[in-house]
Amino acid sequence: MWEQVQETVSYIQSATHFTPEYGVILGSGLGSFTDDIQVEFTLPYTAIPNFPVSTVEGHKGALVFGTIGTKKVVAMQGRFHFYEGYDMKQVTFPVRVMKYLGVQKLIVSNASGGVNDAYQVGSIVLIKDHINMMPEHPFTR
Repeated sequence: MWEQVQETVSYIQSATHFTPEYGVILGSGLGSFTDDIQVEFTLPYTAIPNFPVSTVEGHKGALVFGTIGTKKVVAMQGRFHFYEGYDMKQVTFPVRVMKYLGVQKLIVSNASGGVNDAYQVGSIVLIKDHINMMPEHPFTR
């Protein structure tokens, strides 16, 4: 996997000459977040070596590089899921790539149901902890 990460990072660096500080993984319904980015480069996942391709409707499938205010960001328009048939190494591959591109802080969004009736659609929730019920853990293989 190390070689694949390095090959992907090298391709992205040569295609963009951009070093992001922040990574954002956008889930369903938040693709318009990129409207707030002053876009410098967009790379479709299909053009990036070793990158999985999202099959979920509403996930555009592109890395968007640019700035928000003074912060340099890379945003994933769509991500990859275990339930799409990808293994956990593939699901977490973009995070490894972002780290070697220079990302120091990562924001991950998702659409999830809740058991709290006080939550409204679009509520922002900060997760402090979770129970990993995945059959495969990305850091154990």
